Amino acid sequence: MEIAKYTIAFVALFNYGGLVADAIVPSGAKQHLFNPKWPPHAKFHNGQTMAMGIISGSLSLAILFGSRPLTLPLFLIAAAVAANYFVAMALARAFPGTAWSDPEFAVRLPRPLGLYPQQLVTYVLCTLVLIAVALAVLAH
Repeated sequence: MEIAKYTIAFVALFNYGGLVADAIVPSGAKQHLFNPKWPPHAKFHNGQTMAMGIISGSLSLAILFGSRPLTLPLFLIAAAVAANYFVAMALARAFPGTAWSDPEFAVRLPRPLGLYPQQLVTYVLCTLVLIAVALAVLAH
């Protein structure tokens, strides 16, 4: 279960990515938290999302490395908590009026495999969680 544990820890660390990408990295911050075209309520929800990522990532890591022994049920909780941020991101596009990028930035963003960067990261991380869970269940 060690490979599965460290795979989930990797995903949990990516939960901090919202803060990094949306508030610290200049190219991302100008599209999100420091975008003058975003109204205060949109920035509020961006702050909420970044905080939820930090909380989820921290909780997942605490479960993974603070639990002795790390049982399968605890592992599955840690995996669900780590995946929550990215599953929500994958589902967010289903709501009316949402988009992976604002129109003024969409034309300049790289589109690896035809996907927006956060879309690609989301799908890869969700896939890693599924693989890690399968490995842990099979090892159990």
